[in-house]
Amino acid sequence: MILRNEVNAGRNNDGVEALPVALNSPAQTVKDLVVSPSVRRAFEFFEANADAITAEQIAISSIPAPPFGERQRAEYLARKFKQLGLEGVEIDAEGNCIGLRRGRSLQPLLAVSAHLDTVFPDGTDVSVRPADGKLLGPGIADDACGLVALVALAESLNLTAATTHGSILFVGTVGEEGEGNLRGVRYLFSESPWAKRINGFISFDGPGADRIINQALGSRRYRISVTGIGGHSWTDFGVPNPVHAVGRAVARLASYPAPREPRTTFNVGRIEGGTSVNAIPSDAAMDIDLRSSSEVELQRLDAFFRRAVREAVDDENGVRRQGFPPLTVNVKLIGERPSGETRRDSSIVQIAVASTNILGFVPKFEQASTDANFPISIGVPAITLGAGGMSGNSHTLEEWYDPRYRSNGLKRALLVMLGFVGLART
Repeated sequence: MILRNEVNAGRNNDGVEALPVALNSPAQTVKDLVVSPSVRRAFEFFEANADAITAEQIAISSIPAPPFGERQRAEYLARKFKQLGLEGVEIDAEGNCIGLRRGRSLQPLLAVSAHLDTVFPDGTDVSVRPADGKLLGPGIADDACGLVALVALAESLNLTAATTHGSILFVGTVGEEGEGNLRGVRYLFSESPWAKRINGFISFDGPGADRIINQALGSRRYRISVTGIGGHSWTDFGVPNPVHAVGRAVARLASYPAPREPRTTFNVGRIEGGTSVNAIPSDAAMDIDLRSSSEVELQRLDAFFRRAVREAVDDENGVRRQGFPPLTVNVKLIGERPSGETRRDSSIVQIAVASTNILGFVPKFEQASTDANFPISIGVPAITLGAGGMSGNSHTLEEWYDPRYRSNGLKRALLVMLGFVGLART
């Protein structure tokens, strides 16, 4: 049974081989997949090996992967990829872990990924403990459940000896969280040997079996640093105070009339500065996150914020005593995530919809900031899917994951992957 024609339709303007022409509609393709013997065996594998998959997730989550410190977890994943027989397994120049499952042809090439990093700093206790059927541990859901999905999916394809027309590139990415600024996926699509060869992209991030994230939520992140000469709180009163300037800027930002539609948000996530209660600080800093579902609104908020910072520093300098030097300010962009959309009528989204429906779930379209942002922004069909199960308290030390019903997410993931690259009967 051939679900997709392996004859390429040509090349696009970037020189990437175009996707093969589907013989069936996405809905029919998925219907054919769920009755194929290899897919049925894979489904059985997910259910029969639920405990082993959970044990592997615990092992992955227990390996520290702080921002810019993902190497140990990448090396672990690379060993798993090699055990699963993936080709060309490596940790690339940016730190991504990569392995290829080759089909009859390299094209279409689908990259499936999960991010290696967590939001938690070096030294955080990332051990996992069970409680009432749940797993508790920092990063256990975000994104250890996505990483274990890569392992389980590759293992299921091996077990069933599934032959695909196209090929699947398995990727554990670095730098998805925080100040990582999507550095792993940016490198994959911009500088790696795979750049301009990938025809589609799926990120497995977090739990669930109904979410389809096809809209990239744009964001801009800044670090504001204000510097002065400092001094004694009594004798040097009148010296411009960096903390006061930062406070003025926060107050201005808090007054911004952020629209509910299109949804627009801002957050001051970190403030630091000063040494003592009776000392005027010589420096202060803050980190800010700006987001909007509208690029126009994001630009408007961004402009307001940068103006607010300038005015806040000017106001603080304006009340300084004569003879004292003014404050200086540095506005540094530390993160910029592009926005965009993979249209709902695109092949990859339609396959995801059909796969969700056939498993008895109602697709929920969402907009979020994930690794899919970057490929979406450069025109590569990309989505983010949940990897099954349930979770809560993400990005906190009390993060939890419930592995029950995980198999639904894995089944959907397998259907979307095979629907994209094509499954052939040997």
